[in-house]
Amino acid sequence: MSDYASVYRAGKRRRWLVLFALAVLGALGALFFFFDEPLPTGEPGPRADALARRMAAAVNTDAWERTGAVRWTFAGRHEHLWDRQRHLARVRWDDIEVLVDLDSRRGLAYRAGMRLPPDEEIEQVETAWSYWVNDAFWLNPLAKLFDAGTTRQWVPQADGSAALLVSYASGGATPGDSYLWFPDAQGRPRAWQMWVSILPVGGVRTSWEEWVTLATGAHISTRHRIAFFTLEIGDVAGAAALEDLALGPDPFVPLLQELGGEMR
Repeated sequence: MSDYASVYRAGKRRRWLVLFALAVLGALGALFFFFDEPLPTGEPGPRADALARRMAAAVNTDAWERTGAVRWTFAGRHEHLWDRQRHLARVRWDDIEVLVDLDSRRGLAYRAGMRLPPDEEIEQVETAWSYWVNDAFWLNPLAKLFDAGTTRQWVPQADGSAALLVSYASGGATPGDSYLWFPDAQGRPRAWQMWVSILPVGGVRTSWEEWVTLATGAHISTRHRIAFFTLEIGDVAGAAALEDLALGPDPFVPLLQELGGEMR
């Protein structure tokens, strides 16, 4: 009797697992059916570039160029300090802290204040760099509208407005991604749709709201509603130079000493 009961329970568990797997597949299929959209096409050229310049002006990308240092927290998980003048970054998550030279992708990695062994350090430095690439893009992608390898298309909308399709053929961690921006009447973005390699669904719409102004005058969106959740960018501050963020001693001295270069 006990053997029969064990077999029955095992069979029941398998049936529940099969039903659960079918439910997940069904949910993913529904998500794909209702939300997936093909990548639109538009018109490259002067109208697209003019719209891109208008959007850049609306968020004051000129002031962003004068922002020599910035800090922020991405999604409550990654704490960033970016020295834009020297191309250095500090990334913290869990009990990990990494200092990385963004040009060479070399750096130092610590766990709970202790430096990691070489193999693990290399792995964590690469992880920190990938976090920085993603999170810095979300911080201000409008500064990259005219980057090398970027194409822009003017896409007319049914209501008579225009959207801007920006595609990245190179750069970052996932080249080939595309974003369709929807600016408001002043040119400030209110939303975008994404066609990116990390998402199985094309055209996911994300809001751009809760704009703040850095001390340098650059504008940053700190709240993004994406389907069923909200992505927050917190503790945002920017300054003309790292020392103006009032952080105390230069946190990148150990990295510069390790790399053996002159103080930048």
